[in-house]
Amino acid sequence: MMNILGIDSSGLVASVALQSDDKLVGEYTIHNKKTHSQTLLPMLDEVAKMIELDLNTVDVIAVSAGPGSFTGLRIGSATAKGLALALHKKIVSVPTVDALAYNLWNSPSLVCPLMDARRQQTYTGLYKFTDGTMDTVLPQCVVGIQEIIEKINEMGEAVTFLGDGVPVFREYIEENLKVPFSFAPAHCNKQRGASVAVLGAILYAQGKAEDAADHKPEYLRMSQAERERQEKERDFRI
Repeated sequence: MMNILGIDSSGLVASVALQSDDKLVGEYTIHNKKTHSQTLLPMLDEVAKMIELDLNTVDVIAVSAGPGSFTGLRIGSATAKGLALALHKKIVSVPTVDALAYNLWNSPSLVCPLMDARRQQTYTGLYKFTDGTMDTVLPQCVVGIQEIIEKINEMGEAVTFLGDGVPVFREYIEENLKVPFSFAPAHCNKQRGASVAVLGAILYAQGKAEDAADHKPEYLRMSQAERERQEKERDFRI
């Protein structure tokens, strides 16, 4: 039996899940105003109690590794790292945008996750499913919303959008997209620990686990504080 713990705190949602072989044993997802530092460990503790989980029986910890909220990613990574070190387990870093796309497993249309990256930019990617396998058409990246919409228009295929960027960019999509499109419904349009666990299992089978000490988030770009510091240094040199 293979037990995989999935953790996602990359966006507005905090979610933990346990997959045992092909069974989702438990999942706890919260989307409210509490910070992930307040919710993640209590959620994990509650799930463990409800399903009578001995954490020592967890084989690997899958964590949504980015991109996303810098604070959220740090909290998720610190939680996964702390658990992995304490339990002497490996970590699987699951790309956040890939895990979001996996919510729409076997979708007949192109899948386009959109996460709000601020400044009219989005963390996004493009995915297709063929015979139950997810193929990456455009790897996760940070681009302007107009750039990803132009790319989809060029491809000329129907597309389904999901993610916390949808309400931010919905009007732009409706005005500028020239192909058939839809928006994923509430039960599958945000991050889920279950998708992180399932995709983590696939990546683990491909030998993509890492030592806890080597794990770090994938931010894709500098934080606002880092950008401001770089600008100050540049101004100082001038």
